[in-house]
Amino acid sequence: MTKIATVGADIPLDILNASARFAGPLSWSLDRATPKADAWLESKFTPWARSILQDWADGQFDALAQVIFSRSDDNSQRLYYYICELRARGLVSGPEPLIFDVARLQRTSSRDHLAAQVRKLADRLGLDDKDLERGIAATNADRRILAAKGEKHANDQVCLLAGTAPPDRRLHKAVEMAGWSPSGATLADLWRDAGPIVEEGTGHPVEAIASQLHATQVGPRGFYDSAARIRQHATDIDASAAVLWYTEEEEALVWHLPAQRRALEQAGVAVLTLTRRDWAARDGAAEEIMNFLEDLNA
Repeated sequence: MTKIATVGADIPLDILNASARFAGPLSWSLDRATPKADAWLESKFTPWARSILQDWADGQFDALAQVIFSRSDDNSQRLYYYICELRARGLVSGPEPLIFDVARLQRTSSRDHLAAQVRKLADRLGLDDKDLERGIAATNADRRILAAKGEKHANDQVCLLAGTAPPDRRLHKAVEMAGWSPSGATLADLWRDAGPIVEEGTGHPVEAIASQLHATQVGPRGFYDSAARIRQHATDIDASAAVLWYTEEEEALVWHLPAQRRALEQAGVAVLTLTRRDWAARDGAAEEIMNFLEDLNA
């Protein structure tokens, strides 16, 4: 049975779990050379997009049937269109690229659009309502397990990591080495996040999945007060420090930085701002984070 993979967040995992063919998100390499991708992509594409396109061109994903890209992330959606064009020109082959659109305006038309997208994806994967109900139940079971585990902090002092989602836990390790507990999702965490519980047994699973997606306001396509949200999150986890880290290629989330920094500082949270940084943190970011946290304890 051929597998399905994803690129980006905000893709309904209930549908993918219903298919019994979900292989998880595509992976990337921090250190690999990407000569083909570099020739095709503009400079502002993220390193993870370059790595994925290079692997695609090299045939690393040929065993997959489809890859679903999220339109909620600018790099993800642009990569989708590039791959479609490269396939049309015969420059790459590989799996069939699909795209899932996320609409979050607080309007009925926006929610209806999401429901149509959910139905379209389910139909493309050959799933009926019974399949979707099973997928919702299975994914909700995973959600409850994760919720029961909760976030564990090894140290009393918590440092929030926010901004661009890092590729792995290297920034988290810097926080730990300074004697603090890190709190913040990596990019892989975001891509695997199924979101909150989806209502079960409604008889209308498409609408249930769409309602959950429409109500989830977090992300570049969400309409919410990012400053109020980060302040509330810092309060919820009892953070006394925060690192706002943004990569050189970040063009969306960084616009929220001034308001978020003010909100955190007004809440009494010490803030370190790191902008235009190397995605692989090869520019001394880890050392700057450690120095910042150690100075707070001095």
